Amino acid sequence: MGESSAFTFPWPVDDDGPRSVTVLRLPSGCAGVVVVDDVSLGPAIGGVRMSQDVTAAEVARLARAMTLKNSAAGLPHGGGKAGIRIPHALSDRDREAVIRAFAIGIRNIDEYIPGPDMGTDETAMAWIRDEIGRAVGLPAVLGGIPLDEVGATGFGIGVCAEAVATTGRLRLADARVAIQGFGAVGRHAAVALRQRGAHVVAVADRSATIYDPVGLDVDSLVAFKRAHPLDQYPGAETLASGDVLTLDCDVLVPAAQPDVVHEANAAKIQASVILPGANIAVTDAAETELAARGVLCVPDFIANAGGVICAAVEYAGGSRADAFRAIEERISANTAELLRRVESTGDSPRAAAQAMARARIRLASTFQRTF
Repeated sequence: MGESSAFTFPWPVDDDGPRSVTVLRLPSGCAGVVVVDDVSLGPAIGGVRMSQDVTAAEVARLARAMTLKNSAAGLPHGGGKAGIRIPHALSDRDREAVIRAFAIGIRNIDEYIPGPDMGTDETAMAWIRDEIGRAVGLPAVLGGIPLDEVGATGFGIGVCAEAVATTGRLRLADARVAIQGFGAVGRHAAVALRQRGAHVVAVADRSATIYDPVGLDVDSLVAFKRAHPLDQYPGAETLASGDVLTLDCDVLVPAAQPDVVHEANAAKIQASVILPGANIAVTDAAETELAARGVLCVPDFIANAGGVICAAVEYAGGSRADAFRAIEERISANTAELLRRVESTGDSPRAAAQAMARARIRLASTFQRTF
C-alpha cells in the first residue's frame, strides 16, 4: 500500500511510479487494469496476465519488475503490465470477446505495448493487434516470434545458469535441478539446463511434484505434459506439489506464481542457487534470509529476461535467430556484471541489479524535457 496526498491506493506507489494506472470494465463480469510504470527508456513492454485472482497490486509490482528488467537488459523500453481478472473459466467465444474488449480499452494507452503472459498467448496477442495495431509475441504467420513456442524465457534461464557457473558459484555439469511450474517457461528451462549437463531431478505442476534423485527423462516429461497432469506420470516418485521447493537440489527454478518463496519456507530451501523463471517469485524478506545463508538468488528481472528481450527484438523487426543471439549476449553479460558488483560492493544481488537498472533509467531521464 502507498499514500500520495490525501489518496490511498491499492497498489504500491513511490517517487519512481507508477506513471499511470487504468482500470477497465470488461464483458462477462471481467475487469482489467493496465499499469505503465516508467517510460524513460521508451514505450513500456509487458505481458497481459489473465486469471481469477490477479490484483491491481500484483500488476503494479510486475510493472515495476518490467521497468527494471527492460532497463537491465539494455532495451529501449520502459516497464508496464496488464491484468484481466475473470470470475470463472470462460468459453472460447467469451474469452475472445473479453480480450478484444480489453484491446479496445487500451487503444489510447499508446505508451504500452502488450505481450503474452500467464493466461494469454500468441492468439490473444493476434486479437489485440487486430483491434489496435500493436502487440508482441504474435503468431509466426503474422511476423511474430511466439514466445511459448520458441521458449525464449526458459532458454534465458539456461544462459543465466551457465554465466553463474562461469564465475565458479555453480558446477552446472551434473547439477541437480528442481523446477516449480512445468508450463512454457519451466519446460524450456528444463531442456536448456539439461543441454548444459544438469540433471532435472524434480518438476512440479499444480497436481504434483515428480521426483527422481538420479534424474528425470526431460523429453518424456515434456511429451507427457502436453496431454496429462504430472500426477499421472508413471515411473517416478510422486510428492505434493509444493514439495518441489524444498527438495535437496543445487538449482531451484520457481517458474509458476509470484511470491512462492517467502519467509515461511525460505529456511527449508536446500538449493544453493535460485533462478526465478517467474516474475516476483521470491519475496524481498526471503531473499534477505537466503542471502544470509549463502544462497545465491539471481533477481528475477536478470534471470528471466529472455522473453522480453525476444519481444523487443520482434517489435524492432528482428528474426528468431536475432532474438536468441540477443538473449545469449545480454543475459550472459548482465549476470556476470551482477556477480562482479556483488563481489566488489558486498551488496545483495537485488540491490546490485537494481543499481544496474536504475543507472540507465537515470541517464535516459536526463534527455527528457524539464521545462
